[in-house]
Amino acid sequence: MASMDDNPRPRAEVLRQFLAFGVVGTVGFLVDAGVLTLALAFSDLGYYWGRLLSFLAAATVTWALNRRYTFRAAAKDRRFMQWARFVAVNSGGGLVNYATYAALIAASALVRDWPVLGVAAGSIAGLLVNFTLSKWLVFKTRKS
Repeated sequence: MASMDDNPRPRAEVLRQFLAFGVVGTVGFLVDAGVLTLALAFSDLGYYWGRLLSFLAAATVTWALNRRYTFRAAAKDRRFMQWARFVAVNSGGGLVNYATYAALIAASALVRDWPVLGVAAGSIAGLLVNFTLSKWLVFKTRKS
């Protein structure tokens, strides 16, 4: 008798979700890097407060896109509560992301000259944490 684990459909759906999450994350990276670049060029926020602003902008965009495309079945949840849960839960991955960025800013003149490199490294570091937490705790699709 085959178990549910032998059914490739749930694994295929998780793979689809992970790939979609990665594409959405790429859009989020562009928003993150763009807002940070603008904050550094046109405000006195500096590297760290500018990054907090850019993270919140990227988190909002990625929540909306993940709600619409990656985890469609969860789109019926109340928007504000789901957004707040997404930001809170993804703070775990966000902390990994930010710590990577901050460490690289502190340690590397290259990254200080090109802060987008730190954003990219942080984004990659937080990807798996954010996908897992988003899937199970925000969009609640554990059974897919």
